[in-house]
Amino acid sequence: MEVNGFVWALTIVVIAGFFIFDFFSHVRTPHEPSIKESAGWSLFYIGLACLFGLFLWATWGEPGNPHQHGIEFFTGYVTEKALSIDNLFVFALIMTSFKVPRKYQQKVLLIGIAIALLLRLIFIIAGAAVIELWSDVFYIFGIFLLWTAGKLLWDEISDKEETDPNDMFVVKMIRKVVPVHDDYHGDKLSFKKDGKRVLTPLFVALLAIGFVDVLFALDSIPAIYGITQEPYVVFTTNAFALLGLRQLYFLLDGLLDKLVYLSYGLSLILAFIGVKLLLHALHENKLPFINGGENVTVFEVPVELSLVVILGILLLTTFLSLTVGNRLEAEKNAQEPTAGLDKEMKGNTEQSNAQSTTVNGARADASVE
Repeated sequence: MEVNGFVWALTIVVIAGFFIFDFFSHVRTPHEPSIKESAGWSLFYIGLACLFGLFLWATWGEPGNPHQHGIEFFTGYVTEKALSIDNLFVFALIMTSFKVPRKYQQKVLLIGIAIALLLRLIFIIAGAAVIELWSDVFYIFGIFLLWTAGKLLWDEISDKEETDPNDMFVVKMIRKVVPVHDDYHGDKLSFKKDGKRVLTPLFVALLAIGFVDVLFALDSIPAIYGITQEPYVVFTTNAFALLGLRQLYFLLDGLLDKLVYLSYGLSLILAFIGVKLLLHALHENKLPFINGGENVTVFEVPVELSLVVILGILLLTTFLSLTVGNRLEAEKNAQEPTAGLDKEMKGNTEQSNAQSTTVNGARADASVE
């Protein structure tokens, strides 16, 4: 298989076609999707990604490894899908902050995700150009991913509060440039008021989702380049991970809070890929202050091992979340009402003692008199 301009154009048209199909078949008429609908279409898009991966596995490889790009696709797809699930937590926060009615949330998600994919394509092309010009950029990618993994872990341990979407820079700029109405007008993104075009909160919410997803791409794009250096594989893994993300949002609604250890797993995956990138950078080293500008002989993690490690981390963190994590959370929730009741009883006892002391003191004073 040869990835030329025609293959790129055909792929982009097909991906865009799925977004258009999604809009006219499900999103155009506002409704709240059922679990059955969300599950069916989620499985459809996952199956579609698997078929595409098998196609690459069978038709595109390298000398000595005829299935390399297919394996790279599956590894990248699993990684991007896991990172996109983490994005759903922020999407839910945005929906709540903007009080987006449930039946309009599909439109916000689909258009926001489409904007994000378009901007990601620009990032991917830019990343490929930088790698072509300066291979030592993998040092920067690796260090950045290690820093991101550490920050993600620290935020989880310190239980850092989520940023209010209304405080986001892009949201503040929109409100400054264009008037934003406080109320929703059906599923309209804008309407005319007193002869002037006014945006609805729905428009601001979908822009927030699109740009937030791009911010997440700052770690996901270097992560996928740590698995493959083929821009076509990088783009298709991102595209297929985002396709069906709307349905996955509604399917996992209510279950996201149960994946209590997901952030820990993602931080481990980012750290693993960060180390992998640094090893690759050392192997391709051209920096004069490292080994005199010569390549460093180090172990390079094969893509097959990367797939096993990433899948293993995700399965382990999911299993621990649904067993140990949820049990500990249930015990914590069970203790909190008791603790609150004990505190209230203690307060009532102290108040009764104080009242008793006051009464006794008054009686003593009366006796003296």
